[in-house]
Amino acid sequence: METQILKKDQIDQAVEFLKKGELVAFPTETVYGLGAIATKEESVKNVYKAKGRPSDNPLIVTVSDENMMKRYAKFVPERAEKLIKHFWPGPLTLLLLVKEGSLPDAVTGGLKTAAFRCPNDELTHELISKLGYPIVGPSANTSTKPSPTIAEHVYHDLKGKISAIIDGGATEVGLESTIIDLSVETPIVLRPGQITPEELSEVLGEKVLINTGKVSDKAIPKAPGMKYRHYAPNAPVWVVDDTNDFGKIEFKSDTAVAALDSVLEKLDLPAENKFSLGKDLKDADHNLFSALRFFDDEDEIKTIYVQGFDEGEKSLAYMNRLNKAAAGHHYKN
Repeated sequence: METQILKKDQIDQAVEFLKKGELVAFPTETVYGLGAIATKEESVKNVYKAKGRPSDNPLIVTVSDENMMKRYAKFVPERAEKLIKHFWPGPLTLLLLVKEGSLPDAVTGGLKTAAFRCPNDELTHELISKLGYPIVGPSANTSTKPSPTIAEHVYHDLKGKISAIIDGGATEVGLESTIIDLSVETPIVLRPGQITPEELSEVLGEKVLINTGKVSDKAIPKAPGMKYRHYAPNAPVWVVDDTNDFGKIEFKSDTAVAALDSVLEKLDLPAENKFSLGKDLKDADHNLFSALRFFDDEDEIKTIYVQGFDEGEKSLAYMNRLNKAAAGHHYKN
């Protein structure tokens, strides 16, 4: 299969691919997603095959607006209405109860809930509106690898496995959306993202919990990113919590570092062994996956040290992804 790169004036071609049951990668403000019509079970199953994704890992349902979501949601609680009014379109995913039989088990994992998202991207809005159906939208990468933030990342992982990639340029946020579970008595963030629990609490006028537990091997996760290994490059990753510790590490030619500019300028390492995360945490959010992918293509790199952050809820999303990439390994001198 030849994977085509489509431009913004070729959305109609992407729609035709999807109608035929084929797979198309699409841009969002967070990361690139891998699309198939959410109501076509065989197409959805092909998403799992293309990514090499475990089949008990539910998929996000990407919609063009609230009305499309209401076709499948059992009901839309007042909490959801508040969050939709404030954050949609945007990097927020809502987990709701769904109408029985409205979505295939390949989307829900056999659960009574589904995660809905309305991304803030004009190309994707046009795609879904013209299609007339929601599409699933897991990250358009090989399962366990860093999520894609440019079309080239998608092509690297999925060329020959999907029909097309809509090239919308670099993503704005760089980390996947916040997922909040509204199917339970007390709202709980299942996956942190750019929108923090504090911001959600402020809009809802009530406390929002943060999931800290692990999903057992036999359990089906309610949302993506809760159970399996994610975001990991080939070389092992170590989180460096204290920037002073970078000065204590014995760097070798096969060692790489991803950190803020203020840290990198103090390190005696070749330029090709460094990746700038930018000037602050917001930059680091945007650049983390690109950093991990950059060193993933360098066969000689055997160890990657990445700067950690401790900035409260603002750094939850970054540290969630980095800890998964590092399998929880933190550098201790």
